[in-house]
Amino acid sequence: MVALDLDGTTLNSEREITPRTIAAFEECKRKGVHIVVSTGRTYSTLPENVTGAPGIEYAITSNGAHINYIKTGEAIYDNFLAPSAVEEVARLKVSTNAYIEVFIDGIAYTDESYYEEVRLNGCEYRSAEYVLWSRRPVPDITRLMLENKERIENVNFIYPTLDMLEMARPAVEAMENATITSSFPNNLEVGGPTTSKKTALIELMSRLGIDKSELMCCGDAPNDIQMIEMLPWESLWQMPGAALRIMLTL
Repeated sequence: MVALDLDGTTLNSEREITPRTIAAFEECKRKGVHIVVSTGRTYSTLPENVTGAPGIEYAITSNGAHINYIKTGEAIYDNFLAPSAVEEVARLKVSTNAYIEVFIDGIAYTDESYYEEVRLNGCEYRSAEYVLWSRRPVPDITRLMLENKERIENVNFIYPTLDMLEMARPAVEAMENATITSSFPNNLEVGGPTTSKKTALIELMSRLGIDKSELMCCGDAPNDIQMIEMLPWESLWQMPGAALRIMLTL
């Protein structure tokens, strides 16, 4: 199995998969290797060049909250936030002066005020085009979140400056019954107590009968660390030289 982060890893700067990568996917499929997308994105924000790419079978989304079988879109696994953690998010949104994005049923919702700020003024720390395309603005994001607190996949705390984020970090990271990670410098992402790309991968590998010695992972952000730590580093030194060089460049 090969588990691939998307942004900054599999997708190029135009958020596309190159023909060379697609050719590699097809070769993997011929050799019986499962290709799995493993991303912080929601399922609905996966681009068509990912869901339609030959060879990609499964998608781990929302940092491990869901696994979907791409051919049918069927969700085969979920791992949500605890309702108590969602209530704590609502309090921290106010006390840390954060914008939030809330992932529900594969859709990413955000503060209408944040969406309009990005639309009118752009964004210095992430792609404004991506935000406007992938986020659905709502007038009261806190109310939406609390009304759906039994099925929240992930919550992003977003801070306009890194100073604001560092001031908020201790309070957010002190949350109980939750996991905290990040995928870009200005955010902190809150998931369920056991939610991670690693946990979802373990579940999928168990279902498919794949051992960790048969796993390769690629990623570029803190939310990828746990799954990369699953790799059998002790066995890399027995790999052929070319394969070892590839792994050590990740």
